[in-house]
Amino acid sequence: MINITNKIKTHRSAIAQAIVKVSKKETIDAIYNKKVPKGDVFEVSRVAGLFAVKRTSDMIPDCHPLPIEYCCVRHELNGLEILIQVEVQTIYRTGVEVEAMHGASVVALTIYDMLKPIDKIIEITGNKLLNKKGGRSQYTEKLERVIHAGVIVCSDSVSTGKKEDLSGKEIMSKLLAMGIEVNSYCVIPDEIKVIQEKVRSFCETDLDIVILTGGTGLSSRDVTPEAIRPILDKEIPSIAEAIRNFGHERMPYSMLSRSVAGLIGKKLILALPGSLRGAEESIDALFPYLLHAFKMLEDSSH
Repeated sequence: MINITNKIKTHRSAIAQAIVKVSKKETIDAIYNKKVPKGDVFEVSRVAGLFAVKRTSDMIPDCHPLPIEYCCVRHELNGLEILIQVEVQTIYRTGVEVEAMHGASVVALTIYDMLKPIDKIIEITGNKLLNKKGGRSQYTEKLERVIHAGVIVCSDSVSTGKKEDLSGKEIMSKLLAMGIEVNSYCVIPDEIKVIQEKVRSFCETDLDIVILTGGTGLSSRDVTPEAIRPILDKEIPSIAEAIRNFGHERMPYSMLSRSVAGLIGKKLILALPGSLRGAEESIDALFPYLLHAFKMLEDSSH
């Protein structure tokens, strides 16, 4: 199974369809008048579809078990066709399109099974996905320009050569994979004035995002939040909350991180944890969703 632990939970939905085509009007009349020997075709197939949606991961090997928080099976008669639609919704890390298609196919097979004693020519067609929403693809902002970023590593040990920088390089790798250009990178010690000067110098360039990693912990040398907050024009607390919430689902120590985020002019400033894992999870929590900020900033300038 694909690893989805680095994804955030979003509201996801999918609608799938299937079509059952019978050979005579008498079959449709029997369905409508509830005269089919095996029972109420719509009600029985609806229940079968609900079971199928909830059991999808038992049938399809690579499907993840997930909470089904809404499911609706709809039938419509159109001439000799029975149109089936199955809608599924959840709030989770992966989509529900396979669940919807599995449900629609089982509804169709159940109808086939119930009608075969009275109609020997039945066809199932059109099993397909009609619509899906949610997840990373929906929240990937399509901007008209390339976003430029700079990365600052705040660490006494890395700046003196005692340790290798892993977090900053991982952040740059993830940004580049998303099409964000990284134009500046540096390593500096944990000093408030040095941090402030470097951030201000980055903001004087064409960078859109300045990401700092390190110095957000609890030691006496962890001063990045103290350096950043006074120079922000606007703090955006919910960004730091998103980082901590995402991390806390994976490791309880994330509650001790003091990440900070905000704006200097129209430059987005992010102060992320210095551990490799903390930096990775912070980027996973924020991107590409955070790029919507630039859409908001562009709209506000018109």
